Amino acid sequence: MVVSPFIAVDWGTTNRRAYRIEDGRIAAVERSPLGVSAMAAGDYPAEIAGLRDRLGDLPVLMAGMVGSTIGWTVAPYVVVPAGIADIAAGLTWIDDRTAIVPGLSFVDGSRGDVMRGEEVQLLGAALAGRVPADALLCQPGTHCKWVELAGGRIARFTTAMTGELFALVRAHGVLAPQLGAAVAAGDAFVEGVREGARRDLTASLFGIRASSVLGLRDDADAASYASGVVIGSDFAARLEGGARDVHLVADGDLATLYATAIETLGGRAIVTASEDAFVAGITHIRELSA
Repeated sequence: MVVSPFIAVDWGTTNRRAYRIEDGRIAAVERSPLGVSAMAAGDYPAEIAGLRDRLGDLPVLMAGMVGSTIGWTVAPYVVVPAGIADIAAGLTWIDDRTAIVPGLSFVDGSRGDVMRGEEVQLLGAALAGRVPADALLCQPGTHCKWVELAGGRIARFTTAMTGELFALVRAHGVLAPQLGAAVAAGDAFVEGVREGARRDLTASLFGIRASSVLGLRDDADAASYASGVVIGSDFAARLEGGARDVHLVADGDLATLYATAIETLGGRAIVTASEDAFVAGITHIRELSA
């Protein structure tokens, strides 16, 4: 089935990316800092009208935080296990040409988890043939998503505040003066990953302060080491039971850092570009809902 042109919007908390999609490919793209945190509830109709003026008078399919309690309107979660057909069936329609993707929820006893937007990319990677039907996926970021894919459907997932924790440690508290340098996937980062794998996270982080006071580590390496500690601790919790393939849905520096961490701990990293995965996922949702 050939999908007619439509506008796909990846609408996050701080940024927005809008694409004109034709036959499963990007024909035009518009990037904006107008994430949902910069929007009032009444602003969305005018923003959608503007996108249609610039990208074409087409159906619009939105994913991400636009469907959250801080977005345009709440799009109720679909409960996992779930695949792309379940998501397409759960769209929240604003009108007959404008809809929001629902996001996913997972409950395991007293532990709950949610995602919005990542499900499009993670399932899209599988639908594009970049990831096998049964796989462990990781989408790094402020809130890192770890997903078990079974039969091409999301069976369970865990969100780790990896990126947010590093940002908080870097900006506040006793370590902040040491963590101003850029993070690089070099020796200091690898050393940090191995330290983080011990999974004594708070002690490992304080050790950065102690090493500086005692002259054991150059502060120029402290940010890379700290990033490695946080990422390594997260990975060690997910890779219990031995090395395995991890399919990363990531771009740029994050992809490099996370691939380095995975391989340091004995796994194998296979990278899929986030944008390609999003386009594949959102196009399948559009095809099933048209």
